[in-house]
Order: sequence, then C-alpha cells, then structure tokens
Amino acid sequence: MALHRSAAPPWRQPPVGRSNHLASGPLLRPKPHVSLVSRLLLAQAVACGAIGFSYSRRNTPWLLLTIVLTLALFALAAIVRSGGHATWLTAITVESVLVAVGLFRFAYAGYLGGTLLAIMTLGTLLHPAVSRAFAAAHGESEPAGDELGLADEAAELSGSVAGP
Repeated sequence: MALHRSAAPPWRQPPVGRSNHLASGPLLRPKPHVSLVSRLLLAQAVACGAIGFSYSRRNTPWLLLTIVLTLALFALAAIVRSGGHATWLTAITVESVLVAVGLFRFAYAGYLGGTLLAIMTLGTLLHPAVSRAFAAAHGESEPAGDELGLADEAAELSGSVAGP
C-alpha cells in the first residue's frame, strides 16, 4: 500500500475548515513599515508597564496612571495596524505628547521611564518611508504572497528582467 504524499509538508498546508475572511480577494497584510511601527508601540507599552510597575513604590495614583497609559499604548498599537493616514497622525500626536511629558519628568524628577523608546518610535513614525506607507490607501496593502526578493528588486530597479 503506497503512502500518499501531498505537495507541501503538513506544517505548511493551510488549516482545514478555516476560511479566508477576504474570500473574494487575496489575503492582505499590512505593509512592513506599518508592522514595524505597531511592534515598536507594543514594545513601548510593555516597557511602560514594566518600568512603571517596578518604580511605582505602591503609589496608587501612579499605578493607575501606568495601567491607563499601558492600555492606551496597546490600543494605539492595535489601531495603527490599520495603516490609515489618520491613525498615523494620531500616533504622531500621542508619541509627541509622551516624549514631551517624558522629557519634562526627566528634567524635574530624574525619571526617564520609557522616554527613549518613545523618542525612537516618534523618529520611526516621522521617517519618510513610514509616512509614505501610511499615506497609501488602506485597500492598497500588498498581497501576502507577492513579495520581491532583494535580487528581484535590484533587477527591477536596474531595468533588467530577473527570472525566478
């Protein structure tokens, strides 16, 4: 009795019974720059929570402020994944406020907290490539299977045709 082998290994086959939520079109995912920003915001939320809880010294107002700020950063990271221009402006506004408050707290209390990560995230948001990624319409996300490798991009830029 011969064993039947499928074209792909079992760990690379699509899950059985799970349908694509965009059944009419290709599976879309956010652009790499949008994913980078949302990951930085998640890291900032985790760092804010960890640093805030460790330095709160059982002070209830600071503990509540840390929880609210951490939840707000998680929510911002979730809405940034949409990749819209309005969410980019919202993220820049929130990060600018966080940097200003963080620098103020550092100047008067010597507490740096998550200010360095907020500065890095704000710098990433203001990068021209990231702003272009957020300026594109939401429906223009790139298909999941249509990625160019470095060789394909280099060949495309130089004008020659690269084969698979």
